[in-house]
Formats: sequence, C-alpha cells, structure tokens
Amino acid sequence: MELLECVNVNKSFGNKEILKNVNLTIPRGKIIGLLGKNGMGKTTLIKLINDLLTPTSGEVLVNGKKVGIESKKIISYLPERTYLDKSMSVDQVIEFFTEFYDNFDAEKARKLLKDLDLDTSLKLSKMSKGMQEKVQLVLVMSRKSDLYILDEPLGGVDPATRDYILDTILTNFNEGSSVIISTHLISDIERILDEVIFIDKGEIALQSDCDELRSKDGSSIDEIFRRMFKC
Repeated sequence: MELLECVNVNKSFGNKEILKNVNLTIPRGKIIGLLGKNGMGKTTLIKLINDLLTPTSGEVLVNGKKVGIESKKIISYLPERTYLDKSMSVDQVIEFFTEFYDNFDAEKARKLLKDLDLDTSLKLSKMSKGMQEKVQLVLVMSRKSDLYILDEPLGGVDPATRDYILDTILTNFNEGSSVIISTHLISDIERILDEVIFIDKGEIALQSDCDELRSKDGSSIDEIFRRMFKC
C-alpha cells in the first residue's frame, strides 16, 4: 500500500482551476521534491493532503484511507508561514507540542535546539525570522510521523542555515517515512532528493527518480527544471 495517493484530484476556486486531474503516488522511505514556479498549485496540493482544503473532485488517500483526523496524526506539516504564537517562549511551545501531539519527542527537540545553541527560555518574538524558522522545523521533525510535508522550508534563511536545515531533514525523519519538500530553490535541495515531482499550471508535468532523470538527461535537476519551465 502506498503511503500517499492522489486519484484524479481537481481543485477549483470559483471558475478558476488550480489543480487539474492530479494523479500521483508517494512510497515510503523517500525524500521527494515538489517543484514548480510560484502559483502553479504546490501549496494547494499540500493543503489538500493535510485536509485543510477539500478537493472539488477526486480523492487524497493516506495509507489507503481518505484524509481526515487519522491522517493528521501521522502527517507532520511545516507551512510556508510561521504559525507559532510569538508571545510564547520556546520552552512553552515544546510543552504545547508535547500535550497536543502523541508522537512528539520533546527530548529530541531539545537536543536539536541545543545543537543550535538556542536559549529555549527566549520568546519567539525576540528571535530573528531565520531562527524562528529553525525552531519550527525542529518541532516538525521531532514528531515520529509517517509523512513530513515541508512548504518552502528554506525561503527566509541564509545559505549556511539552509545546509543546517537540509542536514536536519536528512538525519531526523523516521525510517520508513517519507518527506515532501515544496520549494523553488532546487539547486539547494537537489543533493538530498530521491524523487522529484514537477507541477505546472496545476498539472503533474513529471514524476521521476532523480538518479534516473539525471542519467537520462545528462543534466542536474535544476537545469532540467529551468529548461522545462523557461519563460
């Protein structure tokens, strides 16, 4: 049974089609790049998988069942924008996650935060945007989930921090789980990807194993993407 399956998924807002007949499967044990230019449907697809939006037609299945309360228990989601209460300290946020998620590993979160030399008594409001994003990523990756979905995890951070974030993703997701990373910073994440999904104007333009795609084309994933989506 596939971890995630989208079957003939369509999503419209009024007369505007955002996703068109999306069919894809996500196996276990993979890091997958969901790649596309801004406004092509990546975030809408992610919200459907997280049951934050409902398909106009079609089905989204996690472990063979429609998304809902049960799937939310096994999906760990990092949205594009910070959702944490900035008046809270990191310690308070850890306590909140411990109470809210049965699969949250507070000890793991504190270890990762210690690696960052981060004072967990600090309020989020006293931290830079990049540090807030690190905290949120640590919280998401400290859940023992089947599927991790990260929407633009590298957007607001410097190149050195990007390396830390990628290494955190690579070393901290559960064996047998999968990670979907939505981003337009392809060259930054290519080294950790097993598979890619290219999405264009709401449609799946390509889904492929990265090594096979690079070997077949003789180019990097970033170069292939730039050619396919050249303005």
